[in-house]
Amino acid sequence: MTTPTLSIAPIENADIAAVIALWQRCGLTRPWNDPAADIALARKGPNAAVLAGRDGSAIVASVLVGHDGHRGWVYYVAVDPDHRHKGYGGIVMAAAEDWLRERGIEKLQLMVRTDNSQVQTFYQSLGYLEQERIVYAKWLDGREPTP
Repeated sequence: MTTPTLSIAPIENADIAAVIALWQRCGLTRPWNDPAADIALARKGPNAAVLAGRDGSAIVASVLVGHDGHRGWVYYVAVDPDHRHKGYGGIVMAAAEDWLRERGIEKLQLMVRTDNSQVQTFYQSLGYLEQERIVYAKWLDGREPTP
């Protein structure tokens, strides 16, 4: 079996529409989160990036990775449905882990919705362990809570 390869690099301005389309195709966007604003915020400073995985010229995987100085976080981990089961998810996660290691961040955390058993299995296969935590949230602009 051949080892899958992807070209991984931070996105450029010209990639934004393709990355958003990928996220939408993968069902990752939510009405209360503007993906374009999330990309802009991640690209604004040195503590976050949006990495794209290319198979040839096509963006087929992505991850938004960032850190708060202590812990790394990933969001919008996506692999195009037509390119799944090729190892691309593991490659893009390894790229996010490397990005964090290069910045001296030693722990990566992520959140998964409880009903998303396929993704839970994926992260477990990469060595991630479930931790008992309660996540609290509050919209600072006064909006009603979201799921």
